[in-house]
Amino acid sequence: MTQKIIAVAVNQDGTIAAHAGRAANWRVYVASESGVELAWTLDLTEFGGLHEWHVRGDGNRHPLHDVDVAIAASAGDGVIRRLAERNTELLTTGETSPLQAIAAYLAGTLAAGLPHDEQQCLNGHP
Repeated sequence: MTQKIIAVAVNQDGTIAAHAGRAANWRVYVASESGVELAWTLDLTEFGGLHEWHVRGDGNRHPLHDVDVAIAASAGDGVIRRLAERNTELLTTGETSPLQAIAAYLAGTLAAGLPHDEQQCLNGHP
């Protein structure tokens, strides 16, 4: 396995956050043959969140462009597509533990995520 950088959206209690676009906290892990290690954390402001980056559409880079994979419980098709344009795969999962989600992703068995909740995105869309 080659090294992968995997970001997981997390709540204050450490569980996987419900919505990628509104997640303020991300844990970024490095996965390699020797295991999975926490590399750093991202603490985003509301303006710096994925949702705001997506709706601005200004072409600026986002910190998650530096990861191979991002994981949250749900995400909209638009932000998934826009991250993919920068070679970041955004996946959703029903798993609640970041480390278990990463293990399942690496094994090819990541459980499907929640449906995208449009109500969470309506605030801020033009």
